[in-house]
Amino acid sequence: MSEARVLILDGSIYPDLYHPTDHWRALIDGTPFDSVHLPSGQEVPDPGDYTHVILTGSEASIMEPEAWHHVEAQAVRSAIERGVPMLGSCFGHQMLAKTLSGPQHVRRTPTPELGWVSVDVFDDDSLFHGLKNPFGVFVSHFDEVIDPPAPWKIIAKSEQCAVQVMRYGEKPVWGIQSHPEITPRDGMLLLEGFIEKVPDKENLLRDALAQTPRDDLLARDIVRRFLDFRL
Repeated sequence: MSEARVLILDGSIYPDLYHPTDHWRALIDGTPFDSVHLPSGQEVPDPGDYTHVILTGSEASIMEPEAWHHVEAQAVRSAIERGVPMLGSCFGHQMLAKTLSGPQHVRRTPTPELGWVSVDVFDDDSLFHGLKNPFGVFVSHFDEVIDPPAPWKIIAKSEQCAVQVMRYGEKPVWGIQSHPEITPRDGMLLLEGFIEKVPDKENLLRDALAQTPRDDLLARDIVRRFLDFRL
């Protein structure tokens, strides 16, 4: 396949508030793509027809399986079999761990991360080589990956999350717990909107809104390097 073509698997639950396809479309810089909104039951095309797959975040919990989770898992397995490069963010990161290594490698996080954190890259991986380290980035998660087994390699961590970035051995398959694709402005809007959607988390969300955004805006470099990996 000569021309790059991206498949975006969109797990958003409140598309009026959280629209990850738009975030990633802005970063792939004109590369042709198709987007499938999984919670709506849209059919997933063959990942082998694409050069890259992006698994977006979701307001859903990886710990509470829904029918579309199984559809996404099958797409992940198919992409792995075909050798298609994959990049998963937040829920997508957790989906990679659960699908490829088992449900025992995801859990509710003891300390949710909301707002902006500093991520420390401690493995010289090609996706992050030479970029600012540590780097600030937006996060929003109540679940996390735990003890990913070989061939996973943990690449980065934050103070509250031991698996911020991981790679599936030497394959071009990465999970990123944060949301590098979400700008500080969109992060603030997302947190504000979640107060209405998940009022039981209001105190945590307001604490996050009180932070000064710390974002080193590495998303475009990360995505460009990801797209450089080809079948």
